[in-house]
Amino acid sequence: MAKLALSKSGLQKQRDDMRLYERVLPSLDLKRMQISGELKRARQQLFEAEVEVQKLYDRVAEQLPMLANRRIDVSGLVQVESFRIEEENLVGVKLPKLVEVKCQVSKYSMLAKPHWVDMLVDQLKQMVEQRTKVQVAAERVRILEQAVRRITQRVNLFDKILIPTARKNIQKIQIYLADAERAAVVRSKITKRMRKPVNAVY
Repeated sequence: MAKLALSKSGLQKQRDDMRLYERVLPSLDLKRMQISGELKRARQQLFEAEVEVQKLYDRVAEQLPMLANRRIDVSGLVQVESFRIEEENLVGVKLPKLVEVKCQVSKYSMLAKPHWVDMLVDQLKQMVEQRTKVQVAAERVRILEQAVRRITQRVNLFDKILIPTARKNIQKIQIYLADAERAAVVRSKITKRMRKPVNAVY
């Protein structure tokens, strides 16, 4: 840490620094509030996506109870072929945004599989898409939580360390300069007195 310059130029530097910190702090705090708001929305979206997955599970269990029959093999019917994710910039934070999910349906014989397999394929496609949404939503939450932590640390650095330190330094320099000025005045008076000619008495 640089040594504090107890001078007028040192005082000016501390005042300039404090003005800068006080200008930066409100914009940092505003950014923190905006990112916190985005995080709240992202958590809500993640919760809703997870609820939707559970609803799909429940719907499949209700509409297709025959899936409990282990002899009917429906594994590998639907798989993710590709998905497209774009980058979204929110308040300076880069977030993934799901644009599209493409599913690949394995070929199956209409005669070899039961009639309800078509309905199952539709449900599975929805499930794959919804679970991909959950993964992207969870990643958005993780990135935003990290961003909130970082910006909160910066806000605290300015608010609790840099600004109070600059204030203390300004006060310290002002006291030092005032003491130095008083000492200079006292020295000047003493010097004047010492130079004053003493009237000799004969």
